[in-house]
Amino acid sequence: MDFRLDQLPDDADALKAIIAALTVEAQAEKEKLTSEIADRDCSLAERDEEIAGLKHRVQSLQELNDRLDHHVRVLNRAQYGRRSEKLDADQLALLLEDTAQAIGEIQQAQEAFEPALAEKRARKANLGALPASLPREDQVIEPVANVCADCGCALHVIGEDVSERLDIVPQRLRVIRTRRPRYGCRKCENALVQAPAAPHIIRSGLPTERLIANVVVSKFGDYLPAYRQADIFARSGVDLDRSTLCNWIGRAAYEVQPVYDRLVMDIKQSEPLFCDETPMPVLAPGNGEVKKGQLWALARDPRPYAGDEPPAVAYFYKPGRCKGSAAEVLEGVSGAVQVDGLSSYKAVANDTQKNSPIALSFCMAHLRRRFFDEIKDGYGSIAKEAVQKIARIYEVEDPIRGKPPNHRRDVRQEKAKPLMEEFHKWLKAQSEILSQRSTLMEDINYAFNHWEGLMRYLDDGRLEIDSNFVERSIRPIAILRKNSLFAGNAEGAHSWARFASLLTTCKLNDVNPEDYLTDIFTKIANGWPQARIDELLPFAYAAK
Repeated sequence: MDFRLDQLPDDADALKAIIAALTVEAQAEKEKLTSEIADRDCSLAERDEEIAGLKHRVQSLQELNDRLDHHVRVLNRAQYGRRSEKLDADQLALLLEDTAQAIGEIQQAQEAFEPALAEKRARKANLGALPASLPREDQVIEPVANVCADCGCALHVIGEDVSERLDIVPQRLRVIRTRRPRYGCRKCENALVQAPAAPHIIRSGLPTERLIANVVVSKFGDYLPAYRQADIFARSGVDLDRSTLCNWIGRAAYEVQPVYDRLVMDIKQSEPLFCDETPMPVLAPGNGEVKKGQLWALARDPRPYAGDEPPAVAYFYKPGRCKGSAAEVLEGVSGAVQVDGLSSYKAVANDTQKNSPIALSFCMAHLRRRFFDEIKDGYGSIAKEAVQKIARIYEVEDPIRGKPPNHRRDVRQEKAKPLMEEFHKWLKAQSEILSQRSTLMEDINYAFNHWEGLMRYLDDGRLEIDSNFVERSIRPIAILRKNSLFAGNAEGAHSWARFASLLTTCKLNDVNPEDYLTDIFTKIANGWPQARIDELLPFAYAAK
């Protein structure tokens, strides 16, 4: 209200009216100011909350950055550190898994503060299509009202948005109750008719063939010892003692022996092959101690040279890694075998009394590994140069992987052979200036002693430059060995070898191992003929 003092009226009632109006105006102004102050306080509170959220994000990002720095240091140590190639690849994978989990946690925190960011990321995500073979369950979300808000008429469907999310149903156990009615004749008491009981791997036992297959795959494919599986069954309300599960596995191992034997025979008829071994601790009977056996692997992989045979691996349990064990594993094998520098292989190949038909092709990766171990020692510069020269030899391999043998041989003769000859001359020159007692000189002598076998791959396009394929095939065995600690006895180790052979071959041929074992268990229980045993091999199952 605007006024001047010299214009105020003399009448008391008029003055009261003016004072009342000023009071109302002041009250309104006070309420306005109070509201503005409250809004400002609310805005400040929101800003403080936003600042706190940003600080939380910064702290989380800093923690992630520190974690990534740690992982980078570990990976650098794995790449360049002493004995780097002997670091467990699965342990390195755990670091990467941890990093991915941390990134997911940070992204979830970001999206909690910025809902629009979640929609933006969802639009950019490309997760691919879910397999058509998976069963679908439709969930329809209807609007709250299906009548028009303007005219009240019923609405009709003009389209829909469809999204798919992957769900899981926890392991569901069920009981299959088989009923076999008995029929009799009202006139003849002797005319009893009843269908015969269905045959099973374990007669009059509890499990179906699929349950046995599940237990076997869980142990030898997913690396879960029997006691852990027993805990999983207990969560579903079924108490199965670990000894019961092991009994099922043993019975099943007996039944698949003919299939395993045929797989071994099929592999040994092939050329070339890979061979390697890994420790297999076995509980010694009587004294409760653990003795160190060996699990040997014999493998073929024609994929690098576009061969027709399917990849396959067979494992053998032997009490040691001596010449006798190597001879048993390689019995019946002829042609080239790719191995590491174990003396047992050379003893078998050089056995003049038996006129051995085996020619050894040695692994370049093992030689490279020896020089890796020397990089930080006194002759590190020489060792590093050796590794670089081997790397140039490896560069020839990538472009010819999957090509026919003749093409691979021609390229190697043109490009890799000169590099190998140059490498040999360089090693010879280094050997003249190095101390004969140095470990680096031992590595160079290792190369000289295995040089013929290291050069063999140049003349045969079917051979690989190293034996990494069979080493990768042995790695899962090492994981199961860590989880189970040891095999209970030699027979258990043999069962281990049988199932590991079948499941690893399934994996190499993209076969579902549980479906495969269920199928062959059922066929064996129903008397599958020995003459058709080839049809039970994993790669035959894949072909079907």
